[in-house]
Amino acid sequence: MAHSGFSRRALLALPMALPMTCAATRAGAAEPLSVVASTSILADFARQVGGARVRVTALVAPDQDAHGFQPRPSDVRLIAAARVMVINGLGFEDWAERLAQSAGFRGTAVVATRGVRVLRLGAPGHGHAHAAPAGHAHAHGGIDPHAWQDVVNVKRYVANISDGLSAADPAGAAAYANAAAAYTARLDALEVEILAAWAAIPRNRRKIITSHDAFMYYGDAYGVDFKAPQSAMAASDPTPREMAALIAQIRAENAQALFLENISSGQVLTQIARETGVRIGGRVYSDALSDPTGPAGTYLDMMRHNTRLFTQAVR
Repeated sequence: MAHSGFSRRALLALPMALPMTCAATRAGAAEPLSVVASTSILADFARQVGGARVRVTALVAPDQDAHGFQPRPSDVRLIAAARVMVINGLGFEDWAERLAQSAGFRGTAVVATRGVRVLRLGAPGHGHAHAAPAGHAHAHGGIDPHAWQDVVNVKRYVANISDGLSAADPAGAAAYANAAAAYTARLDALEVEILAAWAAIPRNRRKIITSHDAFMYYGDAYGVDFKAPQSAMAASDPTPREMAALIAQIRAENAQALFLENISSGQVLTQIARETGVRIGGRVYSDALSDPTGPAGTYLDMMRHNTRLFTQAVR
């Protein structure tokens, strides 16, 4: 049965990669498989797995915020012509279903977070957030969609993307599986690096403030307490009362550093730094990569860059 775009149930239940139409096997020297990814981070994963067999375009460019994405007519045409569309899911791209439907997308849909361990928003303590099985979180309260901040979750992203590309291009299945395995080995090494970087830092010094609440998964995986003046899904700055409460909490908990994010203006964080005396430790990357010449041009570079700044600030 053919399906059109990402269904409501597909987005909420985090389905496996789903071939929307019967994909014809590509001839040996055919055009690369056209892949559209919602964000620069997902586009990087698709390129790592797809290699020369794919041509990947990110809808939300590097250093851009997916929350405020406004599609252009060219984006609609791009999706209409795509063989594969990769999104994060977990409610991160609330515009994806509408966009796929308006474009008449009939390719292979990949929700990259299918099967990841998800964390609930508002759980007590970012370092001890409650996990919930993917597919059930929306029925039991809001969840944090930034699952890629835990390297273990990214291994599931990679497997899901490999499955999706293979569904759309069966002739490339072995190549996708081999590339996914090679990239997963690099993710294994990255995880070891991050854990080693934090190992020498006392747990009571691992307290960091960021522009918005995008690092819950990182904190849960690597034992860091993150606070933010803007929640993971909020579109507005905190109220004066919320701001006062956060400043009091920062003072009480002796937070070590503040970090701006590449998708945030930083005005609120600058005010917090002025009122608490906590220094701003630099710019980190949460929802989007930097451009290729920047410090976070790939996911691996992003995680290494963030970890280096975080650990240097709290030593």
